Amino acid sequence: MLIRIKGARVLDPPHMDAKKDIIIKDHLIHAIVDPEYVDPEYKDADPDTRIPDTHIIDAAGKILVPGLIDIHVHLREPGQEYKETIETGLAAAARGGFTAVCCMPNTNPVNDNSQVTRFIIQRGREIGLSRVYPVGAITQGLKGETLAEIHDMKQAGIVAVTDDGKPVENSNLMRRALEYCRGLNIPVFVHAEDTSLADGGSMNEGPFSTFWGIKGIPNAAESIMVVRDIALSELTGAPVHFCHISTKESVEAIRQAKKRGVKITCETAPHYFTLIDEDVKEYDTHFKMNPPLRSKEDRQAVIEGLSEGTIDLIASDHAPHSVVEKDVEFDRAAFGIVGLETSLSLALKLVHDGNLTLTELIHKMAKQPANLLGINNDIKEGNRADLTLIDPDHEYVIDPSAFKSKSRNTPFAGMKVKGNAFLTMVNGKVIYQRDGKDLQDTI
Repeated sequence: MLIRIKGARVLDPPHMDAKKDIIIKDHLIHAIVDPEYVDPEYKDADPDTRIPDTHIIDAAGKILVPGLIDIHVHLREPGQEYKETIETGLAAAARGGFTAVCCMPNTNPVNDNSQVTRFIIQRGREIGLSRVYPVGAITQGLKGETLAEIHDMKQAGIVAVTDDGKPVENSNLMRRALEYCRGLNIPVFVHAEDTSLADGGSMNEGPFSTFWGIKGIPNAAESIMVVRDIALSELTGAPVHFCHISTKESVEAIRQAKKRGVKITCETAPHYFTLIDEDVKEYDTHFKMNPPLRSKEDRQAVIEGLSEGTIDLIASDHAPHSVVEKDVEFDRAAFGIVGLETSLSLALKLVHDGNLTLTELIHKMAKQPANLLGINNDIKEGNRADLTLIDPDHEYVIDPSAFKSKSRNTPFAGMKVKGNAFLTMVNGKVIYQRDGKDLQDTI
Protein backbone atom coordinates (compact mmCIF):
# COMPACT_ATOMS: atom_id res chain seq x y z
CA MET A 1 0.00 0.00 0.00
CA LEU A 2 1.08 3.53 -0.77
CA ILE A 3 0.57 6.41 1.65
CA ARG A 4 -0.17 9.89 0.31
CA ILE A 5 0.19 12.78 2.72
CA LYS A 6 -2.03 15.33 1.04
CA GLY A 7 -2.13 19.10 1.11
CA ALA A 8 0.54 19.88 3.72
CA ARG A 9 2.92 22.77 3.77
CA VAL A 10 6.19 20.86 3.36
CA LEU A 11 8.93 22.67 5.26
CA ASP A 12 12.47 21.30 4.95
CA PRO A 13 14.95 24.14 5.47
CA PRO A 14 16.73 25.26 3.39
CA HIS A 15 15.54 23.02 0.55
CA MET A 16 11.77 23.33 0.47
CA ASP A 17 8.84 25.40 1.67
CA ALA A 18 5.83 24.69 -0.51
CA LYS A 19 2.44 23.03 -0.55
CA LYS A 20 3.08 19.48 -1.76
CA ASP A 21 1.85 15.92 -1.52
CA ILE A 22 4.29 13.29 -0.30
CA ILE A 23 3.88 9.73 -1.55
CA ILE A 24 5.37 6.97 0.62
CA LYS A 25 6.24 3.54 -0.77
CA ASP A 26 8.27 0.68 0.75
CA HIS A 27 9.36 2.79 3.76
CA LEU A 28 10.79 5.52 1.52
CA ILE A 29 9.72 8.87 0.13
CA HIS A 30 8.61 7.72 -3.33
CA ALA A 31 7.51 11.03 -4.85
CA ILE A 32 6.97 14.70 -4.03
CA VAL A 33 4.18 16.08 -6.21
CA ASP A 34 1.81 18.99 -6.52
CA PRO A 35 -1.55 18.42 -4.74
CA GLU A 36 -3.41 18.27 -8.05
CA TYR A 37 -0.98 15.74 -9.56
CA VAL A 38 -2.58 12.66 -11.17
CA ASP A 39 -0.39 9.80 -12.34
CA PRO A 40 -1.40 9.22 -15.99
CA GLU A 41 -1.38 5.48 -15.37
CA TYR A 42 -4.22 5.94 -12.86
CA LYS A 43 -6.16 8.83 -14.36
CA ASP A 44 -9.38 6.80 -14.41
CA ALA A 45 -9.05 5.56 -10.83
CA ASP A 46 -11.06 6.71 -7.82
CA PRO A 47 -10.93 10.54 -7.91
CA ASP A 48 -10.33 10.70 -4.16
CA THR A 49 -7.18 8.60 -4.37
CA ARG A 50 -6.19 8.52 -8.06
CA ILE A 51 -3.79 5.70 -7.20
CA PRO A 52 -5.18 2.28 -6.26
CA ASP A 53 -4.44 0.84 -2.82
CA THR A 54 -3.39 4.22 -1.44
CA HIS A 55 -4.04 5.46 2.09
CA ILE A 56 -4.70 9.20 2.11
CA ILE A 57 -3.66 11.31 5.10
CA ASP A 58 -5.44 14.67 4.98
CA ALA A 59 -2.81 17.20 6.00
CA ALA A 60 -4.57 20.40 4.99
CA GLY A 61 -3.62 23.27 7.29
CA LYS A 62 -0.72 21.31 8.75
CA ILE A 63 3.04 21.44 8.34
CA LEU A 64 5.11 18.42 7.28
CA VAL A 65 8.73 18.55 8.41
CA PRO A 66 11.71 16.20 8.62
CA GLY A 67 11.31 13.96 11.66
CA LEU A 68 12.13 15.84 14.85
CA ILE A 69 15.18 14.56 16.75
CA ASP A 70 15.72 15.02 20.48
CA ILE A 71 19.41 14.62 21.25
CA HIS A 72 19.06 14.71 25.06
CA VAL A 73 16.76 12.11 26.59
CA HIS A 74 16.96 9.78 29.60
CA LEU A 75 15.23 6.45 28.93
CA ARG A 76 16.35 4.89 32.25
CA GLU A 77 16.55 1.31 30.92
CA PRO A 78 18.46 -0.77 31.87
CA GLY A 79 18.17 -0.65 35.63
CA GLN A 80 15.59 2.04 36.41
CA GLU A 81 12.52 0.71 34.66
CA TYR A 82 10.25 1.93 37.46
CA LYS A 83 10.86 5.48 36.15
CA GLU A 84 10.79 4.79 32.41
CA THR A 85 11.44 2.00 29.95
CA ILE A 86 12.76 2.20 26.42
CA GLU A 87 9.24 1.27 25.28
CA THR A 88 7.39 3.95 27.25
CA GLY A 89 10.06 6.53 26.49
CA LEU A 90 9.87 5.89 22.75
CA ALA A 91 6.06 6.01 22.91
CA ALA A 92 6.36 9.41 24.60
CA ALA A 93 8.79 10.50 21.89
CA ALA A 94 6.37 9.46 19.15
CA ARG A 95 3.50 11.34 20.82
CA GLY A 96 5.73 14.40 21.04
CA GLY A 97 6.55 14.28 17.32
CA PHE A 98 10.07 12.88 17.64
CA THR A 99 11.14 10.24 15.16
CA ALA A 100 14.45 9.71 16.95
CA VAL A 101 16.05 10.31 20.35
CA CYS A 102 19.55 10.14 21.78
CA CYS A 103 19.52 8.43 25.17
CA MET A 104 21.97 9.37 27.89
CA PRO A 105 24.30 6.79 29.47
CA ASN A 106 23.41 7.20 33.18
CA THR A 107 21.60 3.87 33.33
CA ASN A 108 22.32 0.99 35.68
CA PRO A 109 24.65 -0.47 34.56
CA VAL A 110 26.10 2.64 32.94
CA ASN A 111 26.34 2.59 29.16
CA ASP A 112 30.14 2.57 29.22
CA ASN A 113 30.65 -0.63 27.23
CA SER A 114 29.49 -2.24 24.01
CA GLN A 115 27.22 -4.78 25.70
CA VAL A 116 24.92 -2.12 27.15
CA THR A 117 25.00 -0.20 23.86
CA ARG A 118 23.89 -3.27 21.93
CA PHE A 119 21.12 -3.99 24.44
CA ILE A 120 19.63 -0.50 24.03
CA ILE A 121 19.78 -0.66 20.22
CA GLN A 122 18.21 -4.13 20.14
CA ARG A 123 15.37 -3.09 22.48
CA GLY A 124 14.68 -0.07 20.30
CA ARG A 125 14.46 -2.25 17.19
CA GLU A 126 12.15 -4.72 18.90
CA ILE A 127 9.78 -1.96 20.00
CA GLY A 128 9.60 -0.38 16.55
CA LEU A 129 8.56 3.13 17.49
CA SER A 130 10.88 6.17 17.37
CA ARG A 131 14.52 5.42 16.61
CA VAL A 132 16.93 5.27 19.53
CA TYR A 133 20.55 6.40 19.28
CA PRO A 134 22.59 5.56 22.39
CA VAL A 135 25.11 8.02 23.77
CA GLY A 136 27.99 6.37 25.60
CA ALA A 137 29.82 7.47 28.74
CA ILE A 138 33.06 9.41 28.55
CA THR A 139 34.43 7.76 31.69
CA GLN A 140 33.97 4.34 33.24
CA GLY A 141 30.97 4.33 35.56
CA LEU A 142 30.62 8.12 35.06
CA LYS A 143 33.25 8.42 37.81
CA GLY A 144 35.50 10.90 35.97
CA GLU A 145 38.61 8.79 36.53
CA THR A 146 39.30 6.58 33.47
CA LEU A 147 38.11 6.77 29.88
CA ALA A 148 35.35 4.32 28.99
CA GLU A 149 35.55 1.84 26.11
CA ILE A 150 34.67 4.53 23.58
CA HIS A 151 35.99 2.79 20.47
CA ASP A 152 34.15 -0.44 21.27
CA MET A 153 30.95 1.48 21.96
CA LYS A 154 31.26 3.31 18.65
CA GLN A 155 31.63 -0.02 16.88
CA ALA A 156 28.46 -1.16 18.68
CA GLY A 157 26.50 1.94 17.64
CA ILE A 158 26.85 4.97 19.95
CA VAL A 159 26.55 8.34 18.23
CA ALA A 160 28.27 10.52 20.87
CA VAL A 161 29.72 10.43 24.38
CA THR A 162 28.93 12.31 27.58
CA ASP A 163 29.01 11.94 31.34
CA ASP A 164 25.70 13.82 31.38
CA GLY A 165 24.53 14.58 34.87
CA LYS A 166 28.15 14.76 35.93
CA PRO A 167 30.99 16.92 34.61
CA VAL A 168 34.43 15.56 33.78
CA GLU A 169 36.12 17.75 36.36
CA ASN A 170 39.70 16.62 35.65
CA SER A 171 40.78 19.00 32.88
CA ASN A 172 43.60 16.77 31.64
CA LEU A 173 41.26 13.77 31.38
CA MET A 174 38.76 15.92 29.48
CA ARG A 175 41.54 16.98 27.12
CA ARG A 176 42.45 13.35 26.45
CA ALA A 177 38.80 12.49 25.85
CA LEU A 178 38.47 15.29 23.30
CA GLU A 179 41.65 14.26 21.50
CA TYR A 180 40.58 10.62 21.41
CA CYS A 181 37.05 11.40 20.20
CA ARG A 182 38.37 13.74 17.55
CA GLY A 183 40.28 10.81 16.11
CA LEU A 184 37.12 8.70 16.18
CA ASN A 185 35.02 11.53 14.69
CA ILE A 186 32.49 11.26 17.50
CA PRO A 187 30.83 14.26 19.22
CA VAL A 188 31.44 15.01 22.89
CA PHE A 189 28.43 16.32 24.83
CA VAL A 190 29.32 18.37 27.90
CA HIS A 191 27.43 18.74 31.17
CA ALA A 192 28.94 22.05 32.26
CA GLU A 193 28.97 22.25 36.05
CA ASP A 194 31.56 23.10 38.68
CA THR A 195 30.25 20.89 41.45
CA SER A 196 32.30 22.65 44.11
CA LEU A 197 30.46 25.88 43.29
CA ALA A 198 27.10 24.15 42.98
CA ASP A 199 27.89 22.75 46.44
CA GLY A 200 24.70 20.78 46.97
CA GLY A 201 22.37 23.59 45.86
CA SER A 202 18.84 22.89 44.69
CA MET A 203 17.67 26.00 42.81
CA ASN A 204 19.07 29.18 41.30
CA GLU A 205 21.07 31.33 43.71
CA GLY A 206 19.26 34.64 44.13
CA PRO A 207 16.51 36.42 46.02
CA PHE A 208 14.00 33.60 45.51
CA SER A 209 16.30 30.89 46.87
CA THR A 210 16.81 33.16 49.87
CA PHE A 211 13.06 33.68 50.22
CA TRP A 212 12.36 29.92 50.18
CA GLY A 213 15.37 29.11 52.33
CA ILE A 214 16.78 26.77 49.67
CA LYS A 215 20.50 26.52 49.01
CA GLY A 216 21.27 28.12 45.64
CA ILE A 217 23.42 27.29 42.63
CA PRO A 218 25.17 30.35 41.14
CA ASN A 219 25.37 31.03 37.41
CA ALA A 220 29.14 30.68 37.63
CA ALA A 221 28.79 26.96 38.41
CA GLU A 222 27.79 26.54 34.76
CA SER A 223 29.66 29.31 32.99
CA ILE A 224 33.09 28.53 34.49
CA MET A 225 32.98 25.02 33.01
CA VAL A 226 31.68 26.37 29.70
CA VAL A 227 34.71 28.65 29.48
CA ARG A 228 37.05 25.77 30.43
CA ASP A 229 35.71 23.46 27.75
CA ILE A 230 35.79 26.22 25.14
CA ALA A 231 39.50 26.52 25.97
CA LEU A 232 39.97 22.75 25.68
CA SER A 233 38.18 22.74 22.33
CA GLU A 234 40.56 25.46 21.12
CA LEU A 235 43.54 23.54 22.47
CA THR A 236 42.64 20.20 20.89
CA GLY A 237 40.76 21.31 17.79
CA ALA A 238 38.00 18.91 18.83
CA PRO A 239 34.32 19.91 18.61
CA VAL A 240 32.33 20.26 21.83
CA HIS A 241 28.57 20.29 22.26
CA PHE A 242 27.22 21.97 25.41
CA CYS A 243 24.06 20.52 26.93
CA HIS A 244 21.16 22.48 28.51
CA ILE A 245 22.65 26.02 28.50
CA SER A 246 20.79 28.19 31.02
CA THR A 247 22.76 31.36 31.89
CA LYS A 248 23.47 34.69 30.22
CA GLU A 249 27.20 34.28 30.95
CA SER A 250 27.30 30.94 29.16
CA VAL A 251 25.44 32.33 26.14
CA GLU A 252 27.90 35.23 25.92
CA ALA A 253 30.96 32.95 26.24
CA ILE A 254 29.65 30.69 23.47
CA ARG A 255 28.78 33.69 21.30
CA GLN A 256 32.33 35.06 21.54
CA ALA A 257 33.93 31.66 21.00
CA LYS A 258 31.91 31.09 17.85
CA LYS A 259 33.09 34.45 16.53
CA ARG A 260 36.65 33.16 16.99
CA GLY A 261 35.80 30.05 15.01
CA VAL A 262 35.86 27.57 17.88
CA LYS A 263 34.18 24.26 16.96
CA ILE A 264 31.33 24.33 19.45
CA THR A 265 27.57 23.86 19.40
CA CYS A 266 25.03 24.08 22.19
CA GLU A 267 21.45 23.35 23.13
CA THR A 268 18.92 24.64 25.58
CA ALA A 269 15.72 23.09 26.90
CA PRO A 270 12.15 24.46 26.80
CA HIS A 271 12.01 25.08 30.55
CA TYR A 272 14.89 27.57 30.29
CA PHE A 273 13.06 29.80 27.79
CA THR A 274 9.63 29.28 29.40
CA LEU A 275 10.10 29.45 33.20
CA ILE A 276 12.26 31.34 35.72
CA ASP A 277 13.16 30.86 39.37
CA GLU A 278 10.32 33.17 40.35
CA ASP A 279 7.91 30.53 38.99
CA VAL A 280 8.99 27.91 41.53
CA LYS A 281 5.90 27.16 43.60
CA GLU A 282 5.93 26.34 47.28
CA TYR A 283 8.62 23.67 47.44
CA ASP A 284 7.14 21.96 44.36
CA THR A 285 9.84 19.51 43.29
CA HIS A 286 8.46 19.41 39.74
CA PHE A 287 10.30 22.72 39.35
CA LYS A 288 13.64 21.20 40.38
CA MET A 289 16.11 20.52 37.57
CA ASN A 290 19.84 20.85 36.92
CA PRO A 291 20.79 23.41 35.77
CA PRO A 292 18.05 25.12 37.78
CA LEU A 293 15.50 27.58 36.49
CA ARG A 294 17.36 30.87 36.29
CA SER A 295 16.48 34.57 36.44
CA LYS A 296 14.37 36.64 34.06
CA GLU A 297 17.58 38.09 32.59
CA ASP A 298 18.95 34.60 31.96
CA ARG A 299 15.75 33.52 30.23
CA GLN A 300 15.91 36.57 27.98
CA ALA A 301 19.54 35.81 27.15
CA VAL A 302 18.58 32.25 26.21
CA ILE A 303 15.78 33.50 23.95
CA GLU A 304 18.15 35.99 22.32
CA GLY A 305 20.73 33.22 21.88
CA LEU A 306 18.12 31.12 20.08
CA SER A 307 16.96 34.03 17.92
CA GLU A 308 20.43 35.00 16.74
CA GLY A 309 21.72 31.45 16.29
CA THR A 310 24.20 31.30 19.16
CA ILE A 311 22.12 28.42 20.58
CA ASP A 312 21.95 25.79 17.86
CA LEU A 313 19.45 23.23 19.13
CA ILE A 314 16.44 22.69 21.36
CA ALA A 315 16.41 19.43 23.32
CA SER A 316 14.05 18.30 26.06
CA ASP A 317 16.45 16.82 28.64
CA HIS A 318 13.59 14.38 29.32
CA ALA A 319 14.37 13.12 32.85
CA PRO A 320 11.60 10.91 34.24
CA HIS A 321 11.41 10.26 37.98
CA SER A 322 8.82 8.44 40.07
CA VAL A 323 7.06 9.85 43.13
CA VAL A 324 9.69 8.04 45.20
CA GLU A 325 12.28 10.60 44.09
CA LYS A 326 10.00 13.62 43.79
CA ASP A 327 7.51 13.43 46.66
CA VAL A 328 10.11 14.41 49.25
CA GLU A 329 11.68 17.61 50.62
CA PHE A 330 12.92 19.97 47.88
CA ASP A 331 16.60 19.62 48.74
CA ARG A 332 16.34 15.81 48.79
CA ALA A 333 14.36 15.46 45.56
CA ALA A 334 15.93 14.27 42.31
CA PHE A 335 16.76 16.83 39.63
CA GLY A 336 14.83 16.65 36.38
CA ILE A 337 11.48 16.81 34.57
CA VAL A 338 9.86 14.94 31.70
CA GLY A 339 9.76 16.82 28.42
CA LEU A 340 9.28 14.68 25.31
CA GLU A 341 5.53 15.25 25.15
CA THR A 342 5.60 19.00 25.83
CA SER A 343 8.79 20.12 24.08
CA LEU A 344 7.31 20.90 20.66
CA SER A 345 4.31 22.80 22.03
CA LEU A 346 6.50 24.92 24.32
CA ALA A 347 8.96 25.61 21.52
CA LEU A 348 6.17 26.66 19.17
CA LYS A 349 5.42 29.49 21.59
CA LEU A 350 8.73 31.02 20.45
CA VAL A 351 7.19 31.17 16.97
CA HIS A 352 3.84 32.50 18.16
CA ASP A 353 5.66 35.20 20.16
CA GLY A 354 7.85 36.21 17.20
CA ASN A 355 11.16 35.09 18.71
CA LEU A 356 11.79 32.47 16.01
CA THR A 357 10.38 31.80 12.57
CA LEU A 358 8.90 28.37 12.00
CA THR A 359 11.79 27.65 9.63
CA GLU A 360 14.30 28.50 12.37
CA LEU A 361 12.47 26.28 14.86
CA ILE A 362 12.50 23.28 12.53
CA HIS A 363 16.19 23.91 11.92
CA LYS A 364 16.81 23.69 15.68
CA MET A 365 14.61 20.65 16.33
CA ALA A 366 15.16 18.57 13.19
CA LYS A 367 17.94 19.71 10.86
CA GLN A 368 20.67 20.74 13.31
CA PRO A 369 20.30 17.60 15.45
CA ALA A 370 20.57 15.52 12.27
CA ASN A 371 23.67 17.45 11.19
CA LEU A 372 25.30 16.92 14.58
CA LEU A 373 24.69 13.18 14.37
CA GLY A 374 25.59 12.85 10.70
CA ILE A 375 22.05 11.87 9.64
CA ASN A 376 20.47 12.85 6.32
CA ASN A 377 16.82 13.61 7.08
CA ASP A 378 16.06 15.71 4.00
CA ILE A 379 12.59 15.33 2.56
CA LYS A 380 13.56 14.07 -0.87
CA GLU A 381 12.82 11.12 -3.10
CA GLY A 382 14.64 7.98 -2.05
CA ASN A 383 15.19 9.02 1.57
CA ARG A 384 13.56 7.05 4.36
CA ALA A 385 10.18 8.36 5.42
CA ASP A 386 10.86 9.72 8.92
CA LEU A 387 8.41 12.62 9.10
CA THR A 388 6.53 14.79 11.59
CA LEU A 389 3.21 16.42 10.78
CA ILE A 390 2.60 19.48 12.96
CA ASP A 391 -0.77 21.06 13.71
CA PRO A 392 0.29 24.64 14.56
CA ASP A 393 -3.16 25.82 15.64
CA HIS A 394 -4.33 23.03 17.96
CA GLU A 395 -4.92 24.46 21.43
CA TYR A 396 -4.95 22.19 24.45
CA VAL A 397 -4.11 22.07 28.15
CA ILE A 398 -1.13 19.96 29.21
CA ASP A 399 -2.45 16.96 31.12
CA PRO A 400 0.21 14.66 32.62
CA SER A 401 -2.35 11.86 33.03
CA ALA A 402 -2.41 11.58 29.23
CA PHE A 403 1.36 11.12 28.94
CA LYS A 404 2.77 7.95 27.43
CA SER A 405 5.80 8.35 29.70
CA LYS A 406 5.74 6.34 32.91
CA SER A 407 6.51 9.48 34.92
CA ARG A 408 4.51 12.65 35.50
CA ASN A 409 7.16 15.04 36.86
CA THR A 410 6.36 18.18 34.88
CA PRO A 411 5.98 21.81 35.98
CA PHE A 412 3.71 22.47 32.99
CA ALA A 413 0.57 20.66 34.18
CA GLY A 414 -2.48 22.79 33.45
CA MET A 415 -0.66 25.16 31.07
CA LYS A 416 -2.58 26.08 27.91
CA VAL A 417 -0.45 25.73 24.78
CA LYS A 418 -0.95 26.03 21.03
CA GLY A 419 0.38 23.56 18.47
CA ASN A 420 1.60 19.99 18.69
CA ALA A 421 2.37 16.87 16.68
CA PHE A 422 -0.58 15.55 14.69
CA LEU A 423 1.26 12.55 13.26
CA THR A 424 4.66 10.90 13.60
CA MET A 425 6.00 8.53 10.93
CA VAL A 426 9.13 6.38 11.13
CA ASN A 427 10.35 4.31 8.21
CA GLY A 428 7.08 4.88 6.40
CA LYS A 429 4.97 3.61 9.32
CA VAL A 430 2.61 5.83 11.28
CA ILE A 431 3.68 5.32 14.91
CA TYR A 432 1.48 8.04 16.37
CA GLN A 433 -1.57 9.95 15.19
CA ARG A 434 -3.51 12.31 17.41
CA ASP A 435 -6.96 10.85 18.03
CA GLY A 436 -6.10 8.12 15.55
CA LYS A 437 -9.00 5.70 15.90
CA ASP A 438 -7.59 3.33 13.28
CA LEU A 439 -4.20 2.98 14.99
CA GLN A 440 -3.36 0.39 17.60
CA ASP A 441 -2.48 1.99 20.90
CA THR A 442 0.94 0.45 21.45
CA ILE A 443 1.33 1.39 25.11
